Formats: sequence, C-alpha cells, structure tokens
Amino acid sequence: MSLLPVADAQARLLNSATSLHRIESVPLDLAEGRVLAKDLSARLTQPPFDASAMDGYALRFEDAAEPGAELTVIGASAAGHAFEGAVGKGETVRIFTGAPVPAGADTVLLQEDAERPEDGRIRTTYPLRKGQHIRPRGQDFAEGEVVLPAGTVMDFSRLTVAAAMNHPALDVYRRPLVAILATGDELVTPGTEPGPSQIIASNTFGIAALARSAGAHVLDLGIVPDDKAEITAAIGRAQVAKADVIVTLGGASVGDHDLVQATLIEAGMQLDFWRIAMRPGKPLMVGSLGETHVLGLPGNPVSSLVCGLLFLEPLIRKLASLPPVKREATALAAIPLKANDQRQDYVRATLTKAANGSWLAEPFSKQDSSMMKVFSRADCLIIRPPHVPELAAGSPCPVLLLRPDLLG
Repeated sequence: MSLLPVADAQARLLNSATSLHRIESVPLDLAEGRVLAKDLSARLTQPPFDASAMDGYALRFEDAAEPGAELTVIGASAAGHAFEGAVGKGETVRIFTGAPVPAGADTVLLQEDAERPEDGRIRTTYPLRKGQHIRPRGQDFAEGEVVLPAGTVMDFSRLTVAAAMNHPALDVYRRPLVAILATGDELVTPGTEPGPSQIIASNTFGIAALARSAGAHVLDLGIVPDDKAEITAAIGRAQVAKADVIVTLGGASVGDHDLVQATLIEAGMQLDFWRIAMRPGKPLMVGSLGETHVLGLPGNPVSSLVCGLLFLEPLIRKLASLPPVKREATALAAIPLKANDQRQDYVRATLTKAANGSWLAEPFSKQDSSMMKVFSRADCLIIRPPHVPELAAGSPCPVLLLRPDLLG
C-alpha cells in the first residue's frame, strides 16, 4: 500500500464522520464549551421595567427642561425596592442604578447635577435631555426572543445571557466518548519501577488531554500487553461503553509484535487506510468498527501527539459539532530549511518575535521523534510539504501552532 498524503488522509477521515447530535440537559454551571442543541429563547423580558442607568433623581422632563428648576423629593427607588407611588408635577424621586423608574417620571437627573438647597428639595444645575439615563423595558431582550441559536458554543458571555434569560439548564449535544487503549509488553504506568526492558507509558496522558480539550469524554482502557485475547477484551469494553472513537496507541503496524490492526480486523473493523506520507507519524491506522471510528496512533510519543493534533482533534470536534481549532499560521524561517523528500515533515520549532513584529520559527537541532522534551518546549511545527526545495532564511513558511493562542 502506497503512502497516503496527509491532506487526503484528513479528508477521508473527516468525510466519514458526522456530528453525533445526541442531546442531553446539563446544569448551567457545567455548560461551558458545550454546543446548544436547540434555540435558546428568553423566558422573560430584560430589563423587566424601565430602569435607571445611573444614581440620581427621577423626574418629569417638562418640570426641569432648563437648569435652576426646583423639585420636591417625595421618596426613593432602589434596586429591589421600587417606589410605589407616582411622580407628579414639581416632584422627583431619589433613584439608584438598576431601580425601577416610578410612574410619571420620564428622565433621570444625575445626582452630581443637583443641589440640595434645603431639606426635601433639589435644584437642577445642568440641562436635561428627555429620557436620559433610562434603560427602557426590553432593551436587552424580550420574552420569547431567540437570543442564542442552536449550534452556539457556550462561553462566559453566552452563559451569562443564558442565566439572565432564566435558564438553569441547557439542552446541548453530548460529548463524544473516546476510548484510549495503550498496547505493549514494554509499558508500565507512571510511578512504577520499570524493569530492564520496560518503559513508562506516557502517550495516554497527552492524547487524553488533547481529546478532552477537543470536546470529548475519555475512557481509559489501560495498558494491554501484546496479546490478541487481551486486546480483544479491551475492544469489547469500549464497545460496551458505546465509545464513539477507539484510539489505540502502538501496535498498528504489521510486524510480528504488532497485533492491534489484525485483532481489530478480526473483531470486524473495516480498515480504511494506514501508512501516511508524513514524518513523524507514518504508521497511522484509520478504520471503523460498526458506528465507532477507529484511530490507531503510533506508539512513539511524539508521533502519537502529532497525529493526534492532525487527525484526532478535528475528528472529535466534528463529532461534537464544534468548529475546527485554527492552528495553521505563517511564520518566517529563522534559518535555512533543507529540501524535503516524499513525506510531509512536521518540524518542532520555537517562535520568537522579531523587532519588525514578524514571527520567526527556528527548528530544534535534534528532531528525533522519541524526544518528548523537545516537543514540550516547542511552540509550533514547521510544515515542510513533500519534495519542496531548500528554503532560505527569512522566507515565509507554514506552521502548525501547538498552542493556538500564541500569536494572539
């Protein structure tokens, strides 16, 4: 099987995926980052009454159109404690921000624009505009108005308006369930003293974090040895849990000790493709097991994370009805970049801002895909498409941001 170009592999994976559109109701305080499954309409009108926008005096404009008018203070209106009467000719009510404007009043005079020559009276000192400093009833939204349409991703501002509309819970799309299975006789959990031929299993934690940040729930199936029966049992646990995606870490190639692909096929997986024209991450496997997507990531930690960014993250976000993460950007090569062969390279690099405001991408001198420390210090991956010639320093180059907000 020939190596599949990265763009073609991404397209085939995402074209096979559709948004899950399974609905659940969640409390408002758990709805951050969730996608509304239905239009959200206001259950009340906001503000529910004409309200003062400032501290001052509620009055009739006709009584104080010009400075120097004297008015009698007949009461006060505060938030939560409305004045029950009405403002008549020559009268005013002391009012505070957010308080209901009393009947009869149509304007609010700022408190600093009033003098109090004697008890119970005020004198205006500044010209007024009719209706000033009053928030009219329904200025924000009206009962029954659709304020947040279906498909809205809930964030801090949208949660605030949902609460103001009197919604204690929201109907949102359920998060996809991603089951993660690490395989390999050599793997042990962090905190364990590894034997002579063993290493610490690290991929699960990075891939799980990536999956959660993309909008998924995660089911950790643990570490399974290179044994078909145990791999089959773990796959069965994922199926019982109704996982939307099964992610395997390692063992997806076809070597003597690589049993994952063969075991999945025996379990009924339809293999779509594997082996991608990319570096790191060539031994990537994509298939389906019934309605469950199967993504076999390389066992090498850096390869696994790079493939996770390119394939797992966009898959999860499509299943979750979330927009793609914008990781692609352009920087300037800080040093010359050598010509490339037939595989698309993802070169770990740092980003620094030049004096002229341009971003410079400088690759690390060592790019071995086993070096996790280098990956943790990288800001981006310089993308070197297949067969491109040498690139001179200072030339634009595409990059994949490891932290999308880095460039602001």
